[in-house]
Amino acid sequence: MIATKDKPTNLTPEEYFAWEVTQLEKHEYINGEVYAMSGGSVNHGRIAIRFTAMFDSHLENTGCITVNSDVKVNIFGSNNYTYPDASVTCDDRDKTTTQYITYPCLIVEVLSASTEAYDRGGKFRMYRQNPALIDYLLVSSTSIEIDLYHKNDAGDWLIINYKAGDAIELKSINLNFPIEQVYRGLTLEPGNGE
Repeated sequence: MIATKDKPTNLTPEEYFAWEVTQLEKHEYINGEVYAMSGGSVNHGRIAIRFTAMFDSHLENTGCITVNSDVKVNIFGSNNYTYPDASVTCDDRDKTTTQYITYPCLIVEVLSASTEAYDRGGKFRMYRQNPALIDYLLVSSTSIEIDLYHKNDAGDWLIINYKAGDAIELKSINLNFPIEQVYRGLTLEPGNGE
C-alpha cells in the first residue's frame, strides 16, 4: 500500500478507531497522525494475493493465521497501527483480537517507489521491536527481487537478497519456494513502480 499523510491530527488510539470506521479508505496511525492508504498497481495487488494464498494454504491446520492488507498490525509496545500487505501470526494472543494483530512472526511489504525508503527504514525500525517477528519480506513489484530481513537465533537481523533462480526460505513458517512462484505471469517493467 502507498501511504500519504491525511487529517485529522493528534488523535488518541480510541479516536482513530472510531474515526477510521467512518472512512472510505484505510489509514495507518503513527504517533497520533493518520496516513491514507491509497491503492497500488496491478502487480502490487497480484503479488500480495499470491503471498496470502501461499501462506494460508501452507499453514492450514497449524493454528497460524494469515491476514492481508485489510488487517492492521499493532506495533509492539506502542499505540501505532500499520497495514502490511500480508502478515502471519502464530501467537494465541492474536486470536482474541478482532481489528488487529500484535505478534506477527512474518510481515510482507510489496514495495512502491513512494514507500520503499520508509518500508526499509522507519517502518522496519518499528516492526523489529516485536520479539515475535522473525521474517520481514520486502518485495519488488517491478523486477524479480525480494529482500528478506531475517532475525537469527542470536537476535541479529540478517539481510538476504533474492533474485531470479533463487529459492526463498522463510524459517518463521517453515516454507521454501522458488522466487518465480511469486512473479509468474506478471509483466515487469523496471522504473514503473507506484
